[in-house]
Amino acid sequence: MRKLAFAFSLLASPALATGLQIEVAGEANGTVVIDLFEEVAPQHVAQITALAEEGAYDGVVFHRVIDGFMAQTGDVEFGKLDGGDMRMAGRGGSDRPDLPAEFSDLPFDRGVVGMARSQSPDSANSQFFIMFDEGYFLNGQYTVVGEVTEGMEIVDAIKRGQGQNGAVIGQPDVMADVTVTE
Repeated sequence: MRKLAFAFSLLASPALATGLQIEVAGEANGTVVIDLFEEVAPQHVAQITALAEEGAYDGVVFHRVIDGFMAQTGDVEFGKLDGGDMRMAGRGGSDRPDLPAEFSDLPFDRGVVGMARSQSPDSANSQFFIMFDEGYFLNGQYTVVGEVTEGMEIVDAIKRGQGQNGAVIGQPDVMADVTVTE
């Protein structure tokens, strides 16, 4: 009876969140709104929203930005503009466990948000990326967690990185404030 009541309460409870509002500062200045796909990647969305609610994403830089491809952010361990280790940005995560992949049939189109990971499909943690253009070679290889619904012009203005890995040199753009929307 206890298991049934718990399962019913999960089904009856409202969704965790519907999105994120990100205030971007730097070369790009403005608001980006992301619709999160709880039904497609529930564990990833739960982790992202929990980190946002804790303020973990506030002050985190866009550390890897490749023109025509994507802008990556979310390293809450090393990627803080104040107090982080910018030489290590992109190598960290959060104190939460890595997540098992939640692959879907959703394509990596312009504005799609995906979870960054290492070589292991089950290594996504806190980092995510926003697509500047389509990247169908990522389909079925990375977890899609949402899409930009407002502010794609702000994403387009994010300071680009250099070299093959897109490392941002100098002052990177930053997620100044990240809030969960309902």
